[in-house]
Amino acid sequence: MKKLNTISIDLAKSVFQVAIINHKGKILSNKKIARKKLMELIVNQPRSFIAMESCGSSNYWGRKFQLLGHEVKLISAQHVKPFVKSNKNDANDAIAIYEASHRPNMKFVSIKTLEQQDIQSIHRSRQRLIDTRTRLVSHARGILAEYGLIFKVGVTNLRNGLASLINDENESYSDETTEGLLLLVQDWYDELVSLDIAIEKKNLTIKAIARNSEQAKRLMQLEGIGVITATAMVASLGTQATEFKNGREMAAYLGLTPKQFSSGGKSKLSGISKRGDAYLRTLLVNGATSVIQALGTKTDPKSQWIHQLLCRMHKSKARVALANKMARICWVILAKGERYKPELASAIAI
Repeated sequence: MKKLNTISIDLAKSVFQVAIINHKGKILSNKKIARKKLMELIVNQPRSFIAMESCGSSNYWGRKFQLLGHEVKLISAQHVKPFVKSNKNDANDAIAIYEASHRPNMKFVSIKTLEQQDIQSIHRSRQRLIDTRTRLVSHARGILAEYGLIFKVGVTNLRNGLASLINDENESYSDETTEGLLLLVQDWYDELVSLDIAIEKKNLTIKAIARNSEQAKRLMQLEGIGVITATAMVASLGTQATEFKNGREMAAYLGLTPKQFSSGGKSKLSGISKRGDAYLRTLLVNGATSVIQALGTKTDPKSQWIHQLLCRMHKSKARVALANKMARICWVILAKGERYKPELASAIAI
């Protein structure tokens, strides 16, 4: 890599900043390039080391440049920022990406395959539908409350309540139900049913992906991980798990370790750092919550460990600690290709 030129690219939508630096660190050029001319520039370059921030479209460009024979590395934006010198502009950002890419201990982000990109896109589409449904439910509840119509919490309860209003079963609800409100209720009900159908289609697609993915099948052997979490893990970390030295590093990458403030020999730990993929972290914590809820009187080693955890800390902390352990077990499954071994799960320390 030391004898290769480095091409540092500050990505954008239509105009990119491209810096070319030789193996001695001399800047050969640092200029703006239009999107349509970027591939032409890279094609005409000898085999090089290309560094980019991990951001929108970086996986696409990474795959394209790899096909041309270049060595491509993506860097998290938070690791590039400390290397920006003087004023922030595109030219300085490109140089900062170069500086960050040559640090000996820099952690790089793996380029997603097309299969991973597909899975992640489906998950994002599904989450958008769920967010839209949540906003619709909150919107409908807020307006219905102004008419004295209150339903139990939950999408199903609201859907049934809207159906009752449409079918003139509203006598017991309120004496202020108007025709104007009923028109809105019909719109909400139709939209809610449409969203439910769309979400279920995404769920069926994700289940089909999980059935055909060996990594997802092995991940689903772990308690608290279903098709959604397993496929999301494969999409985000399926090829990147090997980049982590151990499970602790992957748990830290997902933001499941304490935030540290240390100075002068004094160490202070606060809440979790919440770095990395918030969606994946949420799924792991929710999975840990389900494991705790189903704990009951189980006496296997892992369940005993969770019982001890609950005895010495708050339930909220315990589920994050369990999510941390789940992330470490997932690293073993993804990075080493092993299968889940329940009898060894409690031996993985937090």
